[in-house]
Amino acid sequence: MRNLWVCTAFFMTFLASAQDGDGKTLYGKVVSEDEDVVGVVVQNITSKQAVITDFEGKFAIDVQVNDTLVFSAIQFVKKVLPMTDVLYHASYIEVPMEAFVNQLKEVVVSPYNLSGDLTQDLGKLKLEKDVSAEALKLPNAHQRIPTQSERMLDQATMGKFNMGMILSPPLDPLINAITGRTKMLKNRVKVDKAYARTQRVQEFYVDSLFVATLKIPMEKIDDFMYFCEVDEAFQSTVDTHDKLKIWDFMLEKSRAYRKNNNLD
Repeated sequence: MRNLWVCTAFFMTFLASAQDGDGKTLYGKVVSEDEDVVGVVVQNITSKQAVITDFEGKFAIDVQVNDTLVFSAIQFVKKVLPMTDVLYHASYIEVPMEAFVNQLKEVVVSPYNLSGDLTQDLGKLKLEKDVSAEALKLPNAHQRIPTQSERMLDQATMGKFNMGMILSPPLDPLINAITGRTKMLKNRVKVDKAYARTQRVQEFYVDSLFVATLKIPMEKIDDFMYFCEVDEAFQSTVDTHDKLKIWDFMLEKSRAYRKNNNLD
């Protein structure tokens, strides 16, 4: 009888060992409180097999006792899990993952007399001058660049001087005067100057002031500025460079503009 029990125990042990040797499919789930668990790579580095978790973090992989599983993803710290006898015989496992935090190296700002507060440090920086004609002290650096209309008017009235003009004056200025081209270009220069002046005035004030205070709709601000521009008093007011005086003028004109356009 005793021999029968010994044989039975030996047979059961042999059967369990044989089953462990065949391996099994391990089912489990990767869990994390902060990061997505989809796409985590689960590798059995012993058998050279690998699977990827689904959108719930679930996986299934073939294992044997003493295998080693490695869990890795860009958002997690790599985790190594030895397949112990306890884990092997578990019907289902959960693998908690630790979020990966990229620790930056410490930056010491003290040697550069910096506090780390941009509002303070910007005032201490000594910046070199911009590379410009003024900084390089080039000739005519402060000379104003004429507009295209001004260059066309200059060309139409005289053009570039050369010694031949003394003996044979150019006919273009005379022809342009007769055909009215010179007058047209003078008017264009005048219009360009008025427009540039108006644009400078518009840049003095943010659009929200036009809408909230002058009660001019956003889409009609340009039209309102032209309404001011055609008033002769506007040009003289702008030439004072007094922003408060200019604003008072525009405030008065806004009432007339709203009345003419039924905006009240």
